Amino acid sequence: MKRVHVVVRGEVQGVGYRYTLRMIARGSGVTGWVRNRTDGSVEAEVEGTADQVDEVLAWMAEGPPGSRVTEATVTDAAPSGDETFEVRATG
Repeated sequence: MKRVHVVVRGEVQGVGYRYTLRMIARGSGVTGWVRNRTDGSVEAEVEGTADQVDEVLAWMAEGPPGSRVTEATVTDAAPSGDETFEVRATG
């Protein structure tokens, strides 16, 4: 299993980014979470097979219609065995 921590910057809040990502993630079979950050970015952790994670990362680099992703920082994280993909409160 592969898990990554991602911070996405740009116009990514108020455009349905988190809820669309939850749909994409669940459809891809990955687990983890996503939340808005107080600095205007979106933060997420995504866990699954390498192919599943790469598929979700490709979507995250584009985002939903109405968003404008200017940067996505990806770092490896330790797998946690989450059972679903959830939207968390702003952190």
